[in-house]
Amino acid sequence: MMAVSFGLWGLTTAFIRPEVESASRNLFSYTYGLIALWGGVVGLWVSRKWGGYKSVVGRAILMFSLGLLAQEFGQATYSIYDAFLNVEIPYPSIGDVGWFLTIPFYFYGAWLLGKASGTKISLKTLGGKLLAFLVPVAMLAVTYFVFLREYQLDWTQPLVTFFDFGYPLGHATYISMAILAFFLSRKFLGGVMKNIILLVLLAMALQYLGDFTFLYQVITETFYWGGLYDYFFLLSYTVMTVSLIKFNSVLEAKKA
Repeated sequence: MMAVSFGLWGLTTAFIRPEVESASRNLFSYTYGLIALWGGVVGLWVSRKWGGYKSVVGRAILMFSLGLLAQEFGQATYSIYDAFLNVEIPYPSIGDVGWFLTIPFYFYGAWLLGKASGTKISLKTLGGKLLAFLVPVAMLAVTYFVFLREYQLDWTQPLVTFFDFGYPLGHATYISMAILAFFLSRKFLGGVMKNIILLVLLAMALQYLGDFTFLYQVITETFYWGGLYDYFFLLSYTVMTVSLIKFNSVLEAKKA
């Protein structure tokens, strides 16, 4: 219900003209990260039911949960800068630690999900090996040509350069891993698990799309808080949370 409420709220704020100040739009931007917080907490509970770190699936769920919590850390930090400290948000800042940590969490989670679903077996075939090579190369190439081809390196700001490259390339790597987990293991998946991996992949794609929108709007100087960028992130958090809940449904079905 909370996710639906934020979704309807986001629809009304994402398309308000940026030149019009909107308290509702700003408040939405400050608070929709609560969906990531809720999803992360739910995921920790589900992970524990699957055996936690001792189980491959439990570990995968744990990684996705930590990714959501890291996102909320970044969201909350930036909200504090803007709403309470009333200062220009530095880049990079402590909030980027949370946002960037999502990349290794999601990557490892997608790898574990593939491992639990038969990817290792598929990699023994020529087609599997070819797919494992082509998907990451394609994703990284597209990311480079879209985001970084005309990037001007500035070695006087190494952290800025690191994050400017790290964000788009990092998102491309975990999406690649999720795509591989799905296509290389689809023959070994039941209908429910296949749907869960699709949800995880969709959540990652929505977050990638959110970052794309953010970078595009910054470059074109059309960015504003509570806009389309935030709405894509809200959708990503919601879909990832639903996927974690689905894991619990699978476990309950096994016990029945």
